[in-house]
Amino acid sequence: MTVGVDEVGRGCLFGPVFAAAVSLTGAADAELTALGLTDSKALSAKRRADLVPHIQAKASAWALGQGSAREIDAHGIRVATELAMLRALQKLPIQPELVLVDGVLPLRLWPGAQRTIVRGDSQEASIAAASVLAKVARDGLMCRLAERFPEYGFERHAGYGTALHRQALITSGPTALHRKSFLTRLFPRDDGLR
Repeated sequence: MTVGVDEVGRGCLFGPVFAAAVSLTGAADAELTALGLTDSKALSAKRRADLVPHIQAKASAWALGQGSAREIDAHGIRVATELAMLRALQKLPIQPELVLVDGVLPLRLWPGAQRTIVRGDSQEASIAAASVLAKVARDGLMCRLAERFPEYGFERHAGYGTALHRQALITSGPTALHRKSFLTRLFPRDDGLR
């Protein structure tokens, strides 16, 4: 079984990084491509949401994983991303024979065969499907967390460092789910961030 993996949320200031692992047969690959499956960044939120049930139904296997903000702060974003990918891969019912990893960096924690593919989410349907599942899952979490932390507007920017988010950080300070290691680079000590 060949599995594509991708992540979402690496550059966010808030919340976990998500990853998904997806295995598609040739027929499912063609069907999903015909439905418009491509890199999640090239799709509208509605289109991504519409594709999720098709991906879940047609995939021979799929799973999600996360790397927490605490893990990001403790180990760095690359390790946390790898942990998220590894967790997704470990949830699959069968160990993959080959893992297709979006990007240039190999999944160091994966003991099996793998291949990195630059812009893989626009070239391999399994990686594109993983990017869609991860994006929709993370965005859903951000909308739920927006109810808990309404002053930050997570439903509008998903935790990325927009002007709105940066202003909310200055006004309200960081939450326990903010990536403190990212904030120290963004806000010098004397800028008023609590």
